[in-house]
Amino acid sequence: MTAYKFIWANPGTWTVMEMAALFGVSTSAYYRRAKHGVSSRRRDEDARLLELIRGIVERHKRRYGSPRVRQELRRLHGKRGGLKRVARLMRENGLNARRGWRRPRTTDSGHGLGVCENVLNRDFNAEGPGQKWVSDITYLRVLGGWLYLTVVLDLFDRKVVGWAFSDRMDAGVTVVATLGMAVKTRPPCLA
Repeated sequence: MTAYKFIWANPGTWTVMEMAALFGVSTSAYYRRAKHGVSSRRRDEDARLLELIRGIVERHKRRYGSPRVRQELRRLHGKRGGLKRVARLMRENGLNARRGWRRPRTTDSGHGLGVCENVLNRDFNAEGPGQKWVSDITYLRVLGGWLYLTVVLDLFDRKVVGWAFSDRMDAGVTVVATLGMAVKTRPPCLA
């Protein structure tokens, strides 16, 4: 909803002057638009500009935001649209760039802790249940960010014997919970 539409929809709640000041628009611009509407020339220019914007957005697979779209409009088409105008047209028509995402950090090799020796030495066969366990942690992208999944696998039958989710990679919580579940599910053979 634009500032003008909001002001128009809330006539008795606040004064026009208060709402115009809040949105950073002038009261005279609001009254002019309320009386005459948006000029058809401006609408036609916006429609032509929107078609060019659509082409740029599609050509670049929605990776360009309004600043880069504006640069390309100037460079390729010689159009001199303002950044706010380009951003508004993109926003109103659902042409915003897709957000990139960064992989979460899952490895901290710079720690001062000791490194365990390779006990399995790439021998992933087990004679019986509970003899050899392997574990790993992975991350899953969810709506609110990332979830970390820790799993313990028994190499005898490749069964998951323990697992835990966490919203942060915290060995004290996730790994301990995973090992606790694994011990309850299938006690290790300590022979």
